[in-house]
Amino acid sequence: MNINIVSGLVLSAVLFGMGSGQSTFAMSFTADKRCDVALNYDINIEPKKVIVSDNGAEQYRIDSNKLFVQGKLVKLNDKQQQQLVSQYAADVSTQVPEVVSLVNDGVTLATQAVSMALTPLLGDASGVQIDKMMDGVQKRVDGIAHQDGNNFYLSATEGSIQDSFNNEFEAEMGQIVQGSLGTIMMTMGGQLMSADGGSFEAKMNAFSKKMDGLGKGIEKQIESQSDALKLRADKVCANMESLLVLEKQVRQEVPELAPFPLTKATSPTVLK
Repeated sequence: MNINIVSGLVLSAVLFGMGSGQSTFAMSFTADKRCDVALNYDINIEPKKVIVSDNGAEQYRIDSNKLFVQGKLVKLNDKQQQQLVSQYAADVSTQVPEVVSLVNDGVTLATQAVSMALTPLLGDASGVQIDKMMDGVQKRVDGIAHQDGNNFYLSATEGSIQDSFNNEFEAEMGQIVQGSLGTIMMTMGGQLMSADGGSFEAKMNAFSKKMDGLGKGIEKQIESQSDALKLRADKVCANMESLLVLEKQVRQEVPELAPFPLTKATSPTVLK
């Protein structure tokens, strides 16, 4: 059971355009390939506690710097082991909240972008449908990464966060558009007739340019937020790279943790 942590963290582009009478909508998530990391276990972060589990079955936990493996206290025999376990717990406790925050901010930006892109064609009445669709996306993402007060959770799954924006997302969007064809046609017809130009072809060209301008306007409005998320993702990637090194060292120095590799790097860059 694996989850690609970074694939799907940052909304890198939201593009909306109208050309040759055909509308397009695309969203993509990108991330540094150094951070192509999978989780083999679920992680719960609580104050002074890290819990690593598999389908609800605790594999190990670090509680106030004490290590328990499958419910049994592991005696750390030397200072090296104690320092490694404490540092590992501190790093995981720092990085998991960063990932969860980044994911949720990405969903918020996606919600904003979807609304900005579709409302001009679907009308304000479709806002409820758009909100419902994005609420569904948020619920699915919450099943993978969420915060509850001072507690944070990342789940190991066969899919990735990006899966929340795959075929199901497109299907839900398609249903909204299909159910609003009348509104779309009326909106397009009204805007087309009011477009500059005498001939139908001239009006179509003017309308197409207007839609292209709308897409560029949306992209410009969210660009700064998207860039900020990218910078945060770069930081997460760098931190994750360091965590992989530390996690490997901990499992080498503490034999009881050897059977429980927390992460799996799928990128050749990470595996170096």
